[in-house]
Amino acid sequence: MNFSMKENGFSANLPFGTLDVSGNEEYGFRPYQLLITSIAVCSGGVMRKTLEKMRMPVTDMQIEVKEVVRNDKEANRVEKVHLHFVLEGVIEESRMPRVLEVTRRNCSMVRSVEASIEVIETYELK
Repeated sequence: MNFSMKENGFSANLPFGTLDVSGNEEYGFRPYQLLITSIAVCSGGVMRKTLEKMRMPVTDMQIEVKEVVRNDKEANRVEKVHLHFVLEGVIEESRMPRVLEVTRRNCSMVRSVEASIEVIETYELK
């Protein structure tokens, strides 16, 4: 990846399209938004595959970021993220603790930040 400086941030041409990143969301995605998105979507993708392998296909998944805690005394560092998964499908609630465990263990983004960001995962079945 190559990022080029622009007047109000940076831009990268990636296979899917152009990614504009800026501290001002009028000009692109804010870096913290991309960080939180990476954690949430990686977790969701791993959870979906895990449920499918456990023969509990999910027909719909919504991921709500319920809380992001940032420390303004340390450069607005992200300290905590609470992800809430709303799942529809034929899912056995008794197996969900194992699903969450496998998801956490296999999500590269969660694993990358686990020493510095507390990631909380909750769920509800519809």
